[in-house]
Amino acid sequence: MFFFGIILSCAAHKLNAKNNSDVNTINELLPQSQCAQCGYIGCYPYAKAIVEQSEKIDKCIPGGAEIVLKIATVLNLQKTIKLDLMTQKKIFDTVVWIDEKNCVGCSKCVIFCPVDAIIGAPNFIHTVLYDFCTGCNICLLHCPTNCIKIKKRSS
Repeated sequence: MFFFGIILSCAAHKLNAKNNSDVNTINELLPQSQCAQCGYIGCYPYAKAIVEQSEKIDKCIPGGAEIVLKIATVLNLQKTIKLDLMTQKKIFDTVVWIDEKNCVGCSKCVIFCPVDAIIGAPNFIHTVLYDFCTGCNICLLHCPTNCIKIKKRSS
């Protein structure tokens, strides 16, 4: 009986080590933007949920299709995944725009945009690259002059 307990303990340890290895590998694949668009507070909690709770692997919007395919490879899911690359294009029905009259060029929006959709130099007016904006609205939270507005995405 004691011998059987040791075997079970070793097997559990090996399984836990494999899970941690997969979590770390998947976490390294994710873009580390910590944007929370997947529904988790960061990339590591999302990676952990993928491995330990069988969370969907296509929730990382900034990572897009490329990350989904890489995660599928790590988890040996290549045969079961069907990916429509166009579904990753338009994420939300809205995008942000910058009211240039009120922009002071502080660059906080540039720093916090998880997909680099805002461009501009410090102390100059910034602008949004609408084709890259996912509509996550994280930049809104960091703008000190409230010059970032939401608008409906054009078709």
